[in-house]
Formats: sequence, structure tokens, C-alpha cells
Amino acid sequence: MARSATKRALRGVLGPRHAGHTMAADHLGALSLPVGDDGVVIGDDAEGRPQIVGFHRSTPYEVLLIGGLWTAQVLALRAAGTGARVAVETGRPQEWTGLAQAAGAGLQCITLHDVGRVPPMGATVGSPVVVVRDCGMRPPRGRVVSSPWQSVLTLLPYLSPVAPRLLRDATMVGIQRVSPQEAAQIGRILGLSKGESDALPTLADGVTLWCSGRERHWVLTSGTDVETGLLGVARRMD
Repeated sequence: MARSATKRALRGVLGPRHAGHTMAADHLGALSLPVGDDGVVIGDDAEGRPQIVGFHRSTPYEVLLIGGLWTAQVLALRAAGTGARVAVETGRPQEWTGLAQAAGAGLQCITLHDVGRVPPMGATVGSPVVVVRDCGMRPPRGRVVSSPWQSVLTLLPYLSPVAPRLLRDATMVGIQRVSPQEAAQIGRILGLSKGESDALPTLADGVTLWCSGRERHWVLTSGTDVETGLLGVARRMD
């Protein structure tokens, strides 16, 4: 008896017994698991399927967005929501202060820095970084570069003399509504079809053509209730 009591004590207190989880065979089609890279939901495609960009990578990742501040801010907010530290390099901090204060429930997950003054961020696999460069038409070359676990998103409101270099160097490019002349130049650099180039001047607010290599995706970014309350509705012009 003593030996049996000792064995029971070593096993611990027996908890309640539950039957195993079961599912009818005809319900298996409703069971799904997310497959693919984790990342930031940048919007939905024409069929309403979420489109995701993985900013957290073990290799350098450069993103160029020729578009509006609203889209860049939504991406920054969503990147912070995935656990990244977001450093915003900007010459117009007044446009970012409210966002930085609202993000992270008081934690400094989005920090603001003057142009050329972003410190080393110490990005690691457990603490990835996204640097958003909102430096106007001619973002200067600086010490902020993409590196393992540190992606860089550069915002250009329109084409500028530095745009061709940035277009060629970027891993992924997003283009929102631009003029027909800008669309033609972008089309030549990126190898867009005539239909894609012709569509760029007609895009609605919130619509972006995302290009990576030969891949092309039309994406509509719509703000959530929280994002709309903080940033307003989607807009191309600032």
C-alpha cells in the first residue's frame, strides 16, 4: 500500500479525463492553417485575398513606395503590430507625432528621427526593425541601409532625379497614382506592360501596383476602424 501511494504521489494529482477532439469527415474541408511567410497585410487583391509582405528577413530588403503618406503610415503601423521596431526618418515630424504616440499603447515601438540622424538600431531575429524614410523628393544617401532583420521602406511622393536609382535598387516597388509622364518612365524602368503603365494615372486612392521582379499585384489598402480614426481615409495626396 505504501509503495502504491508513493507511485501515485510521484505521478501527481490525476486531473479530469476528457474525450479526444473529433470532427466529422465532411467537415474537414473547413479546417485550414495559415501557410506561408508571416508579414504585414498590405491590402487585398482584386479577388479580395489578403496580400502579405514579409518585412522581417535574414537578408537585406529594400522597399520603395511612390505614393502617399497615408499608405506609408498604415504600413508602419502594421509593421509595429507584428512586433517590429519602426524607426521613421523624416523632415516633417509633425505628420508622424500622433501616430508614434498612439502606437504601442505607450511603448516606443515607433520612434522619430531627423533626416540623417537614425542611430544604429541593433536589429536581430528576435527584434527586427523597419526603417521608414520619409525624406522628400531627394532622400540623401545615409548610414541607414537594409541589413539582416532590418528592412528599409523609402517613400517618394513623386518621381525625382534619384528615383531611377531607387527603382533599380529596390527589392519591391509600390506605385500609386502618378502622372502619365511619370507612368511612362516607371514603365520603362520596371518593364511594365502598356496596360499596366496606362492604368497608373487612373488609380483610385488606396490602390497600389506592387512589383517584385516579374511579379505584379494590384492591391487595395483599406484602413481598419482604428487606422481610419487615427489617420483618416485612404488618400494619395498629402
